[in-house]
Amino acid sequence: MEVSIIGSGYVGLITGISLAELGHEVTFIDLDEEKIGDINSGKPPIFEKGLEELMKKTKGRYKATTNYRAITETDTTFICVGTPSKEDGSIDLTFIKSAATEIGNALKEKDKFHVIVVKSTVVPGTTEEVVKPIIEKESGKEAFKDFGLAMNPEFLREGNAVEDFFNPDRIVIGVKDEKTKEIMEKFYFPFKCPKLITDIKTAEMIKYASNAFLATKISFANEIGNICKKLGIDAYDVFKGVGLDHRINPSFFRSGIGFGGSCFPKDVKALIAKAEELGENPKLLKAVIDVNERQPLKLIELLKKHITNLEGKTIGILGLAFKPDTDDIRESRAIPIVKSLLEEGAKVIAYDPKAMDNFRELFPQLIYAESAEKVLEKSDAVLIVTEWEEFKNLDYNGHVVVDGRRIEKAKRDARIYEGVCW
Repeated sequence: MEVSIIGSGYVGLITGISLAELGHEVTFIDLDEEKIGDINSGKPPIFEKGLEELMKKTKGRYKATTNYRAITETDTTFICVGTPSKEDGSIDLTFIKSAATEIGNALKEKDKFHVIVVKSTVVPGTTEEVVKPIIEKESGKEAFKDFGLAMNPEFLREGNAVEDFFNPDRIVIGVKDEKTKEIMEKFYFPFKCPKLITDIKTAEMIKYASNAFLATKISFANEIGNICKKLGIDAYDVFKGVGLDHRINPSFFRSGIGFGGSCFPKDVKALIAKAEELGENPKLLKAVIDVNERQPLKLIELLKKHITNLEGKTIGILGLAFKPDTDDIRESRAIPIVKSLLEEGAKVIAYDPKAMDNFRELFPQLIYAESAEKVLEKSDAVLIVTEWEEFKNLDYNGHVVVDGRRIEKAKRDARIYEGVCW
């Protein structure tokens, strides 16, 4: 099929290139000309494991443009734009509304049935109450008759997104009309995983409920971990036992300094805001965010047990990305940690294999080291913030290490070692 993808960030780019691998012809539409140039030259504008190789392999089956008229040359359009948080935590639909407007304008010129698939994460009701009326108004056409509309949430983990696309746990498709359902089933025919067909609003909620539950497991693990730390118990040993219960599952019980990224923080906050709009008080979800916002500062508390006055001290940071195998720093736990260190008057030297350029835009005043070894060499103490593979083999002998991600070699070898929840 001929496919257009609006938005070429993590979700849009992975989705589009993966669809090209499945044999579809893909056109990316984005307003960022630098990003468009990168894609057309076969260069990924983001770092994601396996993406560069896949772009080389599928070159010739995808292209990129800033012109929304490209929609008229395709059969299906996936909306993959960002849905960031507003200051109050509610979802910002600016990019969704803009995409819907442009799609509506393009569909004016098209007689053939066209399917629009919302893949961006949006609160329940958005597809039918925001996207649908905008497209209908701008196009003069009727949804589910003249054009199809579907909600197809993504479940891609940054750092493993390519693998996740081709080996999903499940595929969720929210549809209303039969024609759109048939087209969406054709897209996903090659996949053998469970496929759940729901109404549109339910598909939107499945995404939020999934992310909220995973975020809750992390904050729960951190609450238990904080108690374990005070009792001299290793939280990881506790969750080995807990995870053996078949009703619970061991995944996401990684006590540490909390979650970041483009999904969990904003999605939980958006769900809280939507619940409050409906007159509900989601106390558990609020607690999940509260625990997560406090958790990274536990590293500073532990550091000050060993260096009481941080003013003028050089503190090393290992890891700036919100997780390994990505250059994404959105909601990275390194951000509040660095802010706190600077407020204490410390000098900060940092290293990350992929995310330093992005982090430098937020904190140009830091010293950015050329290697992890340089951080160890020049620091009075080191904080481990992201569990990059290369940090598992460093020589931590003689160093003061406060570990937020449980690097076993640091635990064994450091002169002074503190684990945040163990």
